[in-house]
Formats: sequence, structure tokens, C-alpha cells
Amino acid sequence: MPLPLDNLKSPAALMRFVGTMAIGLALDLWTKSWSFHELMISITRLPDGAYRVDSDVYRFIPGWLHFEVTVNQGAVFGLGQGQRPLFLAVSVLAIGFLTFLFATSGRQRFYQFVLGMLLAGVLGNMYDRIQFGYVRDMIHALPRWPRAFPWIFNVADCLLCVGVFFMIVYSLVHKPHHAPVEHPAPTSAEPTK
Repeated sequence: MPLPLDNLKSPAALMRFVGTMAIGLALDLWTKSWSFHELMISITRLPDGAYRVDSDVYRFIPGWLHFEVTVNQGAVFGLGQGQRPLFLAVSVLAIGFLTFLFATSGRQRFYQFVLGMLLAGVLGNMYDRIQFGYVRDMIHALPRWPRAFPWIFNVADCLLCVGVFFMIVYSLVHKPHHAPVEHPAPTSAEPTK
């Protein structure tokens, strides 16, 4: 049975998916560019291949939300440092999978927005890995508790985390509509009970 791919032909569905992706990607790349232009003092590549970044700190909400730039050669929470080829391959697979989910999502409008958010997050960090060899980060939440939450992240990371959260909640709440199963009527040759 072929998969219904009507969403690839639907302007409204494409606008939800591609429009959300475009807005999220533009916001991610703009905030990265602006932050690094305004806050970065210097970046130095160390002999071991890691980077050291000196940054100004903008205390947007002192002790709660600061902006300072750093780079991440790994994935979320700094996992897998230096595994750029692996992350690029996973990103390509994620793009294909998200596009497949969109194409087969039927009339699930909210789900299409969520898939667009996830795609924006994947593309934003993939762009950085291709262009720079690392991901640019600048949002430092809860700096007053560095041991509880030491990570600095970016808009793409926010889109990915929020998108995954919405996807989980949506899968728990949304009940797919299935066509009723028709059972064949018994024939006269079959014994009845």
C-alpha cells in the first residue's frame, strides 16, 4: 500500500513545515552571527584541536540569563567532542527522516509545525559544523548555579529540545484515526457455531 504523500503538494502543509523551518533557521543563524560579532574577544585553536574562546558577558537577567559565546565540537551537552563526521551523517539522516514524517503526517497541523522546528534545529547546527567545524553557542541559563547547569547553548538547541518535548506530548495526546477493519461475512460453506 503506497504512503500518502499529499503534504508534498499542499501549499498550506508546506508553509507550516518549511515556513517554521525557515523562521527558526533564520533566528538561529542571526543570533549566532550577532552574538559572535558583539561578544567574542578572541578564539584560539589549541594544539589538541580544541578551541579556547574569550568572550564578553552580557547579563540580560543577572544570575539567571547571560549571553556569552563559546564553541562546541560535540553534540548536546558537549557529548562526543570531535566527532564531526558522525554528527554530519546523523544530521543528513535526520533531515531525511523529518521530511518523511512530514510527507506522511496527513492533516496533523501542529505536528507539521513541530517537525519544522526540529528541522530548523538540525540545519542550524549542521550549518555551523560544515562552515566552522564546531557549533556556536551563546545562551547561558542559570549561571548562578554553574554546577547544576553548566551548559551554554543556542537557538537551534532550544528548537530541538522544545520540538522533541512537543513531539512526545503530541504522541501521548494525539489519537490516530484508523479506518474500521472489515471482517468478511461467513459463507454458507463455513460451519456456524
